[in-house]
Amino acid sequence: MDRHGLICRTILEQPDVTQRELARRLDVSLGTAHSLLKECMEQELIRETEQDGKKKWELLEKGRKRLAPYKVDGALITAAGFGSRFVPLTFETPKGLLEVFGERMIERQIRQLHEAGVYDITIAVGYLKEKFEYLIDKYDVKLLYNPEYKNKNTLATVYHARNILKGRNMYLLSSDNWMRENMYHGYECGAWYSAAFQKGDTKEWCLTFNKKGRIQDVTVGGRDQWVMYGPVYLSREFSEQFLPVLEAYYAAPGTEQFYWEQVYMDMLSGEARHRLEREGLARAAGEAGAGPADQWDKIEMYANCQPDEQVYEFENLEELRRFDTRYQNHSDNEAMELVSKVFNVAESEIQDLKCLKSGMTNKSFLFRVGERQYICRVPGPGTELLINRRQEKQAYDAVQPLNLTERVIYMDEKTGYKIAEYYEGSRNACAADWKDMERCMEILRRLHRSGIRVGHRFDIRERIDFYAKLCRSHGGVLFEDYDQVRAWMDWLMDTLDRMEMPECICHIDANVDNFLFLEDGEVKLLDWEYAGMCNPIMDISMCAIYSYYGEEDMERLFRLYLGREPRQDERFALYACAALGGFLWSLWAVYKKALGEEFGEYTLIMYRYAKTYYKKCRTEHL
Repeated sequence: MDRHGLICRTILEQPDVTQRELARRLDVSLGTAHSLLKECMEQELIRETEQDGKKKWELLEKGRKRLAPYKVDGALITAAGFGSRFVPLTFETPKGLLEVFGERMIERQIRQLHEAGVYDITIAVGYLKEKFEYLIDKYDVKLLYNPEYKNKNTLATVYHARNILKGRNMYLLSSDNWMRENMYHGYECGAWYSAAFQKGDTKEWCLTFNKKGRIQDVTVGGRDQWVMYGPVYLSREFSEQFLPVLEAYYAAPGTEQFYWEQVYMDMLSGEARHRLEREGLARAAGEAGAGPADQWDKIEMYANCQPDEQVYEFENLEELRRFDTRYQNHSDNEAMELVSKVFNVAESEIQDLKCLKSGMTNKSFLFRVGERQYICRVPGPGTELLINRRQEKQAYDAVQPLNLTERVIYMDEKTGYKIAEYYEGSRNACAADWKDMERCMEILRRLHRSGIRVGHRFDIRERIDFYAKLCRSHGGVLFEDYDQVRAWMDWLMDTLDRMEMPECICHIDANVDNFLFLEDGEVKLLDWEYAGMCNPIMDISMCAIYSYYGEEDMERLFRLYLGREPRQDERFALYACAALGGFLWSLWAVYKKALGEEFGEYTLIMYRYAKTYYKKCRTEHL
């Protein structure tokens, strides 16, 4: 869009604009602004009128036609990611739905788009996608699900939304940006990226651009630089050249964690041409609209330089606290309120928050109060049905004399929230390190031989029945041959019952990730959620299948535990428990999937253990 077009856009948005204000907006002298207005009137793009004694400008039909190619067609707002640097708030609420000064960030952007006349808005969702559904009714937006939000970056998000961008003038926005003043328009010039000036050293993506603002280079990190920061506008001409290259990048190996901006940066530097030529994808991208690869560095995008304190990309909760002081003491988050109460401190004193774990059963975050660091466990979805928290607390209390567990500061046997001391410099056991595994088996031996008892059992039959019922009641899709395999499991359980092997207190969840090696050489065993009285061989089998061991390693682990060769009945129990454990956890994974959590190949691996080791027990007559 040339200067005449910019004048037409300004008059459309603000008919009473003064020549002085117009000069400021166009960054030209007052005399130049006067000359440009005169030229626009001579071309019959605008005319000067008077209304109620005040001079105004009117956009004429030729002016509207001049603007037509630059009309913004819509906006794509990316909102698929987790927002790990905002835990624990984002355990419950997607980052874009967090409020700033009482207004949700994504709603502020939607409102600003509407003010500019942009109503065709699509939101790319993934994590906690259901939380965005209300926006359909409230603002008539559309939702687009990104199925790869868990394991890929924004390149994949834009790839899945590419058909929304093709052939259209579109804003590309992030749900967690906050703009002080509305910077959107119904008509836009060529493609641009919002830019902010950052003093001192920065790790942001730094821009080099010419006098007209056209971006010539992008580098990661710099000092005293204009950086990519905030909203983006993609013209249809830009997308025509850019999207075929992005599609080729999506197909190329090693790009799973790329931001979409990496593609643009590589086009400017020439790396995109070299990468795609190596992968044999450059020609297809060119034929799809990107043009010759040796011309990709000519792609046009401009820096839309913004004043200080206009655009905000909050990097973490501490930044948000500084901006909106409500978050210093009233985050309205259950976990933060709990920590504040337990330590008797204001929320502002809970600092250095980091996501520690967001998976399998629970979510956890690390935080600091004073000079000490702690971990807060937040129970995952559906956990209240899977875990008896009262029994978990009983197990923790019972084994305290052994000094095996982490130091627990707080545990709620009703909600499952737990706060424990964090051990700096510690590491998890490594399943491939047999010295580590020997120490782990020492811990289990010590537990099993302690003589400690609790008033509840870990009953594998009851758990399998319960998990199967949960799967069916929540619409979980069971395996095609489930009935047959379940009959096999019944045979294994019946056989184990007839053997009447002795029981002792067991951990059950003896995953290598639950063995913590401290700097002083001490080993702790964490997370006693499933602990109860059981055949001690169950712990060894569970440890083995969690480690994805085959038969040779499983038996090696068992010998480490026993300190001798196993008897025939013990070997049978080892493989029978491995089969039953695999069956149990495959049902667990099916149930969790029904709740919206996917664990990839884990489900199949566990189910395969069930079938493989049943057959071994049956055919070898162990």
